Amino acid sequence: MDALNLPEIDLRLRRMGQGVQVWDGLRGKYVALTPEEWVRQHFVSFLQQSKGCPAALMANEVSLRLNGMQRRCDTVVYDRQLRPRAIVEYKRPSVKLGPEVFQQISRYNMVMRVDYLIVSNGLEHFCCRMDYASGTYAFLPEIPDYTTLTQA
Repeated sequence: MDALNLPEIDLRLRRMGQGVQVWDGLRGKYVALTPEEWVRQHFVSFLQQSKGCPAALMANEVSLRLNGMQRRCDTVVYDRQLRPRAIVEYKRPSVKLGPEVFQQISRYNMVMRVDYLIVSNGLEHFCCRMDYASGTYAFLPEIPDYTTLTQA
């Protein structure tokens, strides 16, 4: 797998048939190790280790219904009252992070209404803060820590 612009981590891997699986601690099961999953596991670890996000207040592959269709947010960060506060969308490292990625996560946010939208391809990471009162958003210079992500 590609080297990422995230801290290195130890992963629990196992070979299954022709593929490799990785243990996802948030989902509590082994999942296929795809390039996107590689990014997800590293970024979740970064959120936990560097940004103080408790594993118990994060979830991977969160289902939601959007325009009558079932969709999934890659990762959702919750506050201590279990309200969603941030959505994270991952792409494989070869995918350029452009407007279409933010359109996708923005559609999810029509349902979730979180304060922060984060996208990462493992090499680049972007975070924007939503301001619902003014109907605007602002890109931040870095990913906030858990305390900031969950402030009211």
